[in-house]
Amino acid sequence: MFFAALFAMYFTLRSTSPDMWATETEKLNVPFALANTIVLVLSSVTCQFGVFAAERLQPRRTGGLLNVARWGMVEWFILTFIMGAVFVSVQAFEYTMLVSEHVSLSSDAYGSSFYLTTGFHGLHVTGGLIAFLFIIGRAYIAKRFGHFEATSAVVVSYYWHFVDVVWIALFFIIYFLK
Repeated sequence: MFFAALFAMYFTLRSTSPDMWATETEKLNVPFALANTIVLVLSSVTCQFGVFAAERLQPRRTGGLLNVARWGMVEWFILTFIMGAVFVSVQAFEYTMLVSEHVSLSSDAYGSSFYLTTGFHGLHVTGGLIAFLFIIGRAYIAKRFGHFEATSAVVVSYYWHFVDVVWIALFFIIYFLK
């Protein structure tokens, strides 16, 4: 519901200022944002591989570090965490580029809606990263990795996939919808 309200705000402001949207969206670096989007979408793939390992009750790798086929949930979730952290870092870098183009939270309706929608998404991604740290830590602390730990990993993956789907919608609306 929260993101639905953000989408409603975005479309309402956009409909009242179409000329502003036309000029401001030209400042967006679409290839840069697309590459960042690909990183986030691929992090959903690595997250799901971690879930598969958790469902096998395999918390950690059973082979060498480079033997990806033998990775456990922890290794897949660490890779997912790294990819999510890269996404947030690149998004922060994109913010600095836009601020240098005079697009800020307080510059106009476009800046406000852009930073509110993408910023709240970034906060949700950061929350997911914290959840991954808890799940990874729990896998190391647990004396026996069982169904309770596996279920926790699955629940975090649902959240992560949801955050990815929301970003795909945001990305399409902000960067491509004319």
